[in-house]
Amino acid sequence: MTEHQLGQLHLSAWRAFITTHATLIDLINRELTEADCIPLHWYDVLIELFEAPERRLRLHELARKVVLSRSGLTRLVDRLETAGLLQRQPDPTDRRGSFAAITEEGVAALRKAWLVYAQGISRHFACHLSEDEAHLIVKLFNGILSTVNETYWNQH
Repeated sequence: MTEHQLGQLHLSAWRAFITTHATLIDLINRELTEADCIPLHWYDVLIELFEAPERRLRLHELARKVVLSRSGLTRLVDRLETAGLLQRQPDPTDRRGSFAAITEEGVAALRKAWLVYAQGISRHFACHLSEDEAHLIVKLFNGILSTVNETYWNQH
């Protein structure tokens, strides 16, 4: 299928994907807020730092992992730093660069949010999928990402 051959079925699949994604993200974000947890976009940044070697990443690496613009990430890192959930650390090998590192408070916030987030994933998403369907979704989206990521990051 070329770019110019968008059929109704594929368009319907796209619409179902983006509508479901937006709805679930909003729903889980509301549940996090109601439980007095960090917002989901904060969680996304903190989990990347938590899982990184030494629990830190260079800011440009973090921006790529969470798919934020450099300015968007800078503002978010500022808010997370003000909240005490991460800290900036100078890069000893590059005076212009710096790392974002998760703090112990950030780890605690991440753990608290995970309890609510995991329940939301289970209740609103996972319970609707069989094991085979979950495997298929992983295969499909990983295939799309492997193709799209190279093009996307070459342009940005």
